[in-house]
Amino acid sequence: MDELEKIREKKRKEFLNRIRKTKEGDKMETKIDVNDSNFEKEVIEKSKQVPVVVDLWAPWCTPCLMLGPILEKLAEEYKGKFILAKLNVDENPFVSQKYQIRSIPSVKLFKDGKLADAFIGAIPEPQVRAWITKNID
Repeated sequence: MDELEKIREKKRKEFLNRIRKTKEGDKMETKIDVNDSNFEKEVIEKSKQVPVVVDLWAPWCTPCLMLGPILEKLAEEYKGKFILAKLNVDENPFVSQKYQIRSIPSVKLFKDGKLADAFIGAIPEPQVRAWITKNID
């Protein structure tokens, strides 16, 4: 296994552990997993009360594994000012197709039931923070 594969595997395990902990309910609802069947309720409807940032990712995508922890950290820091919704594009083709996801990571922000802003790619934390601040304040 080359060095890049080792890094990918380590990041994937860290990411999956964070998802598991969130599912176990040991944190305030700042992060949720969404899919084709609950996207309307968990993203569109919830965005009418609080902004929802959707992280469209895949487990094989190294940039996704780099961006994910940044988004999760900011969701915890902002403590309910927005909800982070994680959507695995490999497992959810309907949402991926509806929003024309052609490149990942892709991050979309929903407010008032509508798509308000988006960015593509793993950008540094200060840029992600500025994007979130611009869109939720």
